[in-house]
Amino acid sequence: MKTIRKMGFSLTLVLLAAWACWADVTHTEERMRRSVSRLASLRSRRMVGGTLAPHVPWQAMVYLSDSILDGGYASGALISDRWVLTAGRNLFVRKTRQDTQGKQPIIPKVYLGISHKAQAVASKEVAVAKVVLHPLFQNQTDWDNDLALIQLREPVVMSDKVTPIPLPESGQGLTNIGAGIIAGWGWGIHLTPSTSLKHLILGITSQSTCKSQHPGGPLTPAVDDNMFCTSSIVNSWNVCFGDAGGALAVTDAESGDIFAAGILSYDKSCTRSAYAVYMKISSYLPWIHSVIRGDTDKSFALRSDTMAKMIEWQS
Repeated sequence: MKTIRKMGFSLTLVLLAAWACWADVTHTEERMRRSVSRLASLRSRRMVGGTLAPHVPWQAMVYLSDSILDGGYASGALISDRWVLTAGRNLFVRKTRQDTQGKQPIIPKVYLGISHKAQAVASKEVAVAKVVLHPLFQNQTDWDNDLALIQLREPVVMSDKVTPIPLPESGQGLTNIGAGIIAGWGWGIHLTPSTSLKHLILGITSQSTCKSQHPGGPLTPAVDDNMFCTSSIVNSWNVCFGDAGGALAVTDAESGDIFAAGILSYDKSCTRSAYAVYMKISSYLPWIHSVIRGDTDKSFALRSDTMAKMIEWQS
């Protein structure tokens, strides 16, 4: 078996060398075609944003259209039996602040429990009740507060195919966490959305590096303390168009807890930039919890008034 493997490896080297030299021999050309086919097959399983992923039970597909020109499809993260967290920009056909201001987000189709685009069928679709943009979504730039919550009409039945990813606990941040994993259907080397879910292991950069690499501009975010960055650590692979909304899953070094540290916003790194930008979930916990609780404008005042009365009557 080892001899066969060595022979196969040597043959591959010979074929590649023959390809480089463009030997004009019929037999060699046939072998070259087989070698090219093999390499193309290998590359097709890879994308700017990673390798084929195992099943990711918290992964959601947030779908507007097959066509990028009509909004395309991207990612979200199931965070409870009724809520999906995603990037707010995923809910608009045109994503810039200039195009979204004054417009209502589109109610998307949401698919759970899938790893391939072909599985996005009616049986995997979960009905959406409403979407809630962050109140300060794109308040100054295209990237500000780029979050949205999608409420599902019915609670999801949990299984080995569909399970939410926890949010960070209060005070649980990125300290002592060196890397995370993200999955998505983003663009690959052929600049088309992937039909299969891919994943990447990415390093979490220091905040100072993150801010220096993304100081702001016409096409990139100005990183603030509600954001953080990752950088490519394997083969220059990175997230790319269409990966937005995916959760960066991390493991707490002390407790071993797995949770979603961020939601990908700036997904245009591809091969031109090493650094992707995420909304830091720990910064948005109060808003997320208030939406999931169903708070209204009067909720805080009602709670405060009730607490004051109970204390007064007890004293």
